[in-house]
Amino acid sequence: MSNVSDDDSGRDGDSVTVEESRSWLGRLGQSFAGIVFGLLLVIVACGLLFWNEGHAVKTARSLSEGAGIVKTVAADKPDPANDSKLVHVVGALTASGSVFDAEFGMKSEGVRLVRNVEMYQWTEESESETSKRLGGGETTRTTYKYRREWADHAVDSGRFHERNGHTNPHMIWSKRNQAAPGVRLGAVAVPQSMIGRFGEAQPLAVDDAQVQAAKKKQPEKDVQVVDGALYVGKDPAQPAVGDYRISYSEVPRQSASVVARQSTGQAGPTFEPYRTEAGGTVALIAPGEVPAKNMFEEAQDENRLWTWIIRAGGAIGMLIGFCLMMGPIGVLAGVIPILGDVVEAGVGVVALLMTVVLAPLVIAIAWFVYRPVVAVIVLVVGGAAAYGAIRWARARKSAGATPKTAAAT
Repeated sequence: MSNVSDDDSGRDGDSVTVEESRSWLGRLGQSFAGIVFGLLLVIVACGLLFWNEGHAVKTARSLSEGAGIVKTVAADKPDPANDSKLVHVVGALTASGSVFDAEFGMKSEGVRLVRNVEMYQWTEESESETSKRLGGGETTRTTYKYRREWADHAVDSGRFHERNGHTNPHMIWSKRNQAAPGVRLGAVAVPQSMIGRFGEAQPLAVDDAQVQAAKKKQPEKDVQVVDGALYVGKDPAQPAVGDYRISYSEVPRQSASVVARQSTGQAGPTFEPYRTEAGGTVALIAPGEVPAKNMFEEAQDENRLWTWIIRAGGAIGMLIGFCLMMGPIGVLAGVIPILGDVVEAGVGVVALLMTVVLAPLVIAIAWFVYRPVVAVIVLVVGGAAAYGAIRWARARKSAGATPKTAAAT
């Protein structure tokens, strides 16, 4: 069953409210289906945690290996004797020509040109409230809210709950990140894969050439320059759905530091990723004159940060999976709403305990494969955390049972 209300199509703040009711049997069937998805989620989380530890170790070892064998060499005269070796080179970046965005006629003398595109579009947000009924059924009230805002990607209005009055046009322009042709560090070619992530882009103002290019693509719309960027639309102060803001930025030619494998082919010397004995690759680039030691330290810090981010993601996925696997327990108890809430809270605690035990165990197994000594430390920490969680759960249970005992006396 569903009810729709408060539909004011075509204005910011539009909202559509939908009520959906599910019977106890319907909830139970859905919860049993959730067991399969929850199990898959736990398995995927375990695999992610295991892979993450191996990848972190391989990356750390590769960086440590690279830091021990890297050789700082001159940028202007590459020595063929250094071919296939890991080298550290510092010098000025140059390019054989300008980087050019043909679609808008924008040219830059830097090493990278970035085109940023935003379109004014409808967006959808939803908020849900669920109330349980006696007998195990529940009613979910979902409110969909619509507003217009700038977005740097296409928002598919075809997926909106209420599409009438909230239709987005096709986004004809998109972001582009271009490297200049023939970028070199001294006499060594730098591949576009390295330039694509190099440096911080600085604003680059548009001119009449970009205005005319935009008018050819959108002749029915006004085009003007606002704060150094293109505005495709009638009034920047009152944007309409389908209006665009297009701006440019560039990474100028500058000094840079590279740590990578030197290779000489038919086109001359170039940089390539260096494959270490640990199984990883090393290919680092940074603006300015940076010592090799500092570049490796920064890369190690980044590796540790991503390792912890993925660990957290894997643990959260595992927790959700366990909650889904035990979902039917809460639904079965939900025949009486208050009892169902208590049981669902308990399910959450049990799922947390299982995550606290299993996640460190998977990490420890991975470390046993890659670093046995650290694995023992992880097991001890995980065991202590699990023991503390169990003690906390028992203390809560005892605290909740005390008033009932006193009342019986």
